Amino acid sequence: MKSIGISTEYITLGQFLKLADCIGTGGEVKFFLQEKRVLVNGEPDNRRGRKLRVGDAVEVEGFGSFKIGTR
Repeated sequence: MKSIGISTEYITLGQFLKLADCIGTGGEVKFFLQEKRVLVNGEPDNRRGRKLRVGDAVEVEGFGSFKIGTR
């Protein structure tokens, strides 16, 4: 499981996907979430504005598992 560090209270799922190198630009988020299965804390989620906080676990189809941590 890879760790993605944040220094703010939360980041959105769209921002996370860019930090995790799953997508190259923010414009790709909508299409990416339509094509790939994303689980947040074990539950499917495709909302690009979903707030992720420290401790959340994210699994992205084809990219692996991630944990949100602090920087």
